[in-house]
Amino acid sequence: MSMWLVASLALLIGAFAPAVYVGARGGPVDRLAGLQQLGGVAVLVLMLFAQAVDRSDYLIVPLVLVLVSFAGALVFTRLLIPRK
Repeated sequence: MSMWLVASLALLIGAFAPAVYVGARGGPVDRLAGLQQLGGVAVLVLMLFAQAVDRSDYLIVPLVLVLVSFAGALVFTRLLIPRK
């Protein structure tokens, strides 16, 4: 087991689980914070996995996820604004 896989597993255990918990509980703002943290952790885990298997073509997935996560947060924020 390589150092990259160990780092990926540690990140999954240490940051992914709390992000899911925050995203599932609390108010809308707390859920938005959990969503943002979850997107960031997922990107880091996927980048570590790409480095672990030594395949640079796997890096396209986390790069696209960054853009989709940011757009999703903007949509979620737009839905938080009360309508008149």
